[in-house]
Amino acid sequence: MKIKLICVGKTISKYLIEGEVEYLSRLKHYCNIEKIEIPELKNAKKMRQDQIKKEEGRLILSKIALGEQVILLDEGGKTHTSIEFSKYLQKRLNQGGKSIVFIVGGAYGFSEEVYSKSSGKISLSDMTFSHQMVRLFFLEQLYRGFTILKGEPYHHN
Repeated sequence: MKIKLICVGKTISKYLIEGEVEYLSRLKHYCNIEKIEIPELKNAKKMRQDQIKKEEGRLILSKIALGEQVILLDEGGKTHTSIEFSKYLQKRLNQGGKSIVFIVGGAYGFSEEVYSKSSGKISLSDMTFSHQMVRLFFLEQLYRGFTILKGEPYHHN
């Protein structure tokens, strides 16, 4: 099954880009993965938060196909241990469909239209991280989840 990671904005810090490249490379051994970056909005400083969320939502939804499972990385989502996340991942893989789509939104979160298309929300932590860091942390956890499912020695209890 294919996994897509949709992100609003671009990673600009070199060390984070290197980390993303590393984990995307590692993940190719377990799944077909695609990272899609949605450009930041032009003239966003002249827009209200609700306008930004709506426009970002429109762009996000344009990248989602019918039959894809949509999971939002959202501060209001459920937190998991790494083992719990691997079980969650396996459950999603077993449900089938075209792809599992994980989405990292913009600074103001998601539009109601994006929330209505989602079939789940997960949170990486009760703490707040930059959107650029969330991408790397999530890719590492996705990799960790696959290694747990395969019984490989990456994760230690």
